Amino acid sequence: MMMQMLSAGGMEVLTDDVREADSDNEKGYFEFEPVKATKRDSAWVSLAVGKAVKAIYTFLADLPAEFEYRVIFMRRNLQEVIRSQRVMLERRGEKGAAVGPEKLAEIFERQLERTDHWLNQQKNLRYLDVEFAKVLDDPDSMTVEISRFLDIPLDTSAMAEVVSASLYHQRGSTPDSPPR
Repeated sequence: MMMQMLSAGGMEVLTDDVREADSDNEKGYFEFEPVKATKRDSAWVSLAVGKAVKAIYTFLADLPAEFEYRVIFMRRNLQEVIRSQRVMLERRGEKGAAVGPEKLAEIFERQLERTDHWLNQQKNLRYLDVEFAKVLDDPDSMTVEISRFLDIPLDTSAMAEVVSASLYHQRGSTPDSPPR
């Protein structure tokens, strides 16, 4: 959703369109495959200067230190994330994690704590925590905050128009509750 918002607001996004839209993400994924291999090859980062790039938090520590970064860190209730991932895997006929949802939440929480610690230690990086639910509840003020953080004039009205409550499939659900 954030990548869609940034694109609608006028920011150039770096994506390869390899992963097509599907029933789990009807508006597309906005991913760039080389991000996943940053630890081995970070040459792509120079192509991303001035652009938005989607990266999972576990890849942030692999970013080369010679660049400056602004990170919009989308936060979401971990139970909702786990449920969403499980529903997506079930739809695709794939197996999920071998651990239960509670243990998986603990693992994610530890990873996020390490990432938060790492983020706070970086001199070449500024970040903004953005709650997924808050963007859905108040897109107008959140888009203004994001534009201010990035320090670029974005079309915040166009960004807010991209936000849709239909994107919040697992709101308030627990890992074992049925999807909404």
